[in-house]
Parts: sequence; C-alpha cells; structure tokens
Amino acid sequence: MTTEPAFQPFEEPSETEVLRARIEELEAERDKLVAELTKDDLLLPYQVELLKLQRHLEAHQIPMIVLFEGRDAAGKGGTIRRVTRYMNEKRARVVALGKPTDQQRTQWYFQRYVQHFPAGGEMVLFDRSWYNRAMVEPVFGFCTTAEYRDFLTGVVGFEKDLVRQGTVLVKLYFSVEKSVQARRFERRMTDPLRQWKLSEIDVQAQEYWDDFTEMKYRMLERTSTSIAPWTIIRSNNKVASRINAMRVILNAVDYADRDPSLDFTPDPDIVMSGSAELARMDRERDQVGRTLH
Repeated sequence: MTTEPAFQPFEEPSETEVLRARIEELEAERDKLVAELTKDDLLLPYQVELLKLQRHLEAHQIPMIVLFEGRDAAGKGGTIRRVTRYMNEKRARVVALGKPTDQQRTQWYFQRYVQHFPAGGEMVLFDRSWYNRAMVEPVFGFCTTAEYRDFLTGVVGFEKDLVRQGTVLVKLYFSVEKSVQARRFERRMTDPLRQWKLSEIDVQAQEYWDDFTEMKYRMLERTSTSIAPWTIIRSNNKVASRINAMRVILNAVDYADRDPSLDFTPDPDIVMSGSAELARMDRERDQVGRTLH
C-alpha cells in the first residue's frame, strides 16, 4: 500500500530570496555590459583616426558620403553609432529616411537623397540609401519593374558625376548569414531594449531570403564600378565587422597624421570587393543551386 505524499502548500519566496535573484540578474547584465565595453575598447584607436579624417575633410573642404547597405540585422546601425560616436556632430550627419511621401513619389527618385548631401568638409552616413530601389522596393513590390530598371540604368552615371565633382563615396554592403540573422531577430523579439528595431519588414526577411539574395547579385553586378565600387563587410562577428568597416572608411582618404603603429589593412576574411563577392556567389550557385548569403 502506497501513501500519498503530504500536500506542500506553495510558499511565496522571501524578500531575501527575491532580492538575491534580482542581484544575480543585475550581475549577469553587468557582465554583459562590461564585455561589450571591452569589445568597444578595441575600436578606440580607429575612432581617434576617424577624428583625424574628419579634421582633414574640414581643412580641405572635401565632402564625403558613406552608404551602409545590407540585410536587416546585418549590423549597419551598430557600426554607424560607433563610427560617429566621438565625431563633431556639426560636421557628421546620419541620414535614415523613411518611406517617401506622396509628393516625393512624383519627384526625381534621387531628389530626396540629394537634399541631404554634404557640403565641403562634411561627412554624411546613409543608413540605407538610394539603393532601397535595388533591394527592398522590388522585393516587396514598392516600385514598378520600370522604376527598378530606370534606377539601374541611371545610378551608375549619377554616382560617376558625384565622384567626378569631388565627393568621396564609400559603398559598404554588410553581409550576414541567414542563421545569424535569425538569432538576432530572436533577440530583438525578446529584449525590450531592442524591440524597437524590429519592423514588419524585418519579420519577413527570412521568408524572402532568396529573393534578397537575387537582388543583391543584380545590384553588385550592375552598380559596382571602378569609380564607385561596392565593398562587402562580413558581419557575423560584430566587432570584427566594425573595425574593418572603419578601416575601409579611413583608407578612402589620404588624410594627414596617421598613426603608423595602427593596422589599417582590412582583414581579407571580413572584407572583399564587389567583384570578388560576385565570384563567390557564382561558385555557390554552381555548388548548391542558390547562394546562402
């Protein structure tokens, strides 16, 4: 004969236990923050160089534009924040435009971007740019096929004129693997400090992965030119991608007073040219019938 275990009433945790649990949570969060600060310390020498670059642009009245493109959760925003962290805000601006208004839809496509272009001595960083029409808009049907084709026809000449008239143009594409993007989306869903980053389009990014891959290929094929080439940044590792993006930006201008002890050479495992990325994608297509990222 078995005896039933005695009923154990539920007991509320004591104030001491609640406090101890909260302390453990805060300590874990502190450790995470310390780890992030330690990682960001690696960026400091390059952030100092970015200030030298900014002074050089101002001294010589050179306008500079840096485009940050790539899939959602590829690390564009985090890199931009670290590039501009110590810069003179009067001479460095971040532009992240929302969807065009009805009036802007009737204008020349590049018009709403041009109004944010830098004057001499200024740097403008576009968190997504006119290349929305090469990636996001055609995938989600936000533009017509004719508008998409017109863009590909006109953008090369547009950028050629921009560079010819003295603007330094750097085009960065942040490339992230599908599994890494999924993990970052999951974190955005569960972390209240990151939920603001998650948009309706972000939620669909995994579903449309192959469509974005195809548009990426076409974009690189048509718009990575000798005058305005694309630079690919592998961004699975956030710290490595941020350091290397800074190296690419710094190498775009021969500014004065560089630190001779600092390594300005981009890591070939992280940084590659647009043409090299196209060759890689072609190889993957041959191997598996479609690109992975």
